[in-house]
Amino acid sequence: MLKTLFKTLGVLLVLLIAVLAFNTWRYQPKNATWDQVDLPEIDTPALSALLSRAIQFKTVSMRDYPAGRPEDFTSFTNWLTTAFPAATGAMERQMINGLTPLYRWQGSDAVRKPILLTAHYDVVPVENEGGAGWQYPPFEGRIADGFVWGRGTMDDKGALIAMMGAAEQLARDGFQPARTLYFSFGHDEEIGGADGASAVADYLQGQGVQLDWSLDEGSAVLRDIVPGLSTDIASINVAEKGYITVDITAHGEGGHSSLPPRRTAVGELAEALVKLQASPVDGGLTGASKEFFDALGPNFSLAQRVLFANQWLFRPVLEMVLSGSASTDAMLRTTMAPTMLSGSSKENVLPQQAVATVNYRLHPRDSIADILAHTHEQIDNPDVEVTLRDGFQSAASEVSSAQNDAFALLSQTFGQVFGDVIIVPGLTIAGTDSRHYARVADNSYRINPFVMTSDDIPRLHGVNERLSLVDLERATQFYMLLLRNGTQ
Repeated sequence: MLKTLFKTLGVLLVLLIAVLAFNTWRYQPKNATWDQVDLPEIDTPALSALLSRAIQFKTVSMRDYPAGRPEDFTSFTNWLTTAFPAATGAMERQMINGLTPLYRWQGSDAVRKPILLTAHYDVVPVENEGGAGWQYPPFEGRIADGFVWGRGTMDDKGALIAMMGAAEQLARDGFQPARTLYFSFGHDEEIGGADGASAVADYLQGQGVQLDWSLDEGSAVLRDIVPGLSTDIASINVAEKGYITVDITAHGEGGHSSLPPRRTAVGELAEALVKLQASPVDGGLTGASKEFFDALGPNFSLAQRVLFANQWLFRPVLEMVLSGSASTDAMLRTTMAPTMLSGSSKENVLPQQAVATVNYRLHPRDSIADILAHTHEQIDNPDVEVTLRDGFQSAASEVSSAQNDAFALLSQTFGQVFGDVIIVPGLTIAGTDSRHYARVADNSYRINPFVMTSDDIPRLHGVNERLSLVDLERATQFYMLLLRNGTQ
């Protein structure tokens, strides 16, 4: 009897190994090949000089301007017309709310839906106006060491200049699109885009315009960022996370700190935060997250491919491994981050209320109502209030298709410009103006054609932001090919 049992177990084990091996064997990279093309020649010194000038306009976004919005915003949009005269002459331009330029390049085919390329020219503040910690002053636009340096080079004036540079060269060459093309350059993306991108979407809706697809920032060509992969990854993001902020408020008796009660407002608040951090929002390999890792998985080593190819057995293990890194965990779930705390204004006074501000980035599977319910459920204390904060909030986006002509066109263009690159659909874990443009676009994609390394990540919104001249040239070539192929 025992011998029969062991024999049966042995047969089942052999079958299991065979199934795992077969699934792993057929789980191979889909190596697409693209027709090679001659990339257009770009006057990179002239284009880098234009990006340098663009950086010198201090278009810093703030929710409240002590002395009013700087004139640099208007000066920048006026400068665009002189910096790119051929593109300006080929297109109609509307100024939305006086500060966001919307360009329209009329196509010859009125039946085909238009497309939209978008960027933003506002930037985040520099922590130290004197430029402490910066290799070169943040608003000088210094060209040195093979880079243009300064606030906004990567986020997002570099893309804007590359787009307009592509349009300028095409216009000079006499290019005429078959389908209508729009460019929109937002002035307030860094504070939510309510007066820029949202107003553009309202305008397009009012004109009866429905876009085939839009392209915005939100990802890049990732180099040596994903452990275990040495090949560059073009993550064409098909969705982006939502954004809400809540205030968690605990109440107490107050009084003198020499006579504290057993439970204070600060203690109640700390307990609530510990509960939240101990019980993250459920996540997993579904939806946009699954699309990303399913496309990336075949490119890993054999041991890792076994896990990805046999998720029917190893999914819990795989999700546990991916949850161990902040970058991959953010792809799997809605994230929660306490960011601000307030209590007593004096060290020896017990606060009558203590408040924690918590920021959530919502995965497309979760709604705002879901996350508020999760927060209440985990805290489980009727004496602690959870309040949705006033101000900017956004649900997660819809998920665009990675199986249509638009995604294929983007993939082809990345393959032709960047060569050996893994192309996958992905999820933008931050926010972009696409949340607004999606109202008037059948599909929305998010990626800038720049190479990004782990060294570049802290430069975004940080110190020593810069864009290489190679990236500026290659991005302009990318947009030229995309416009040629996508508007014919």
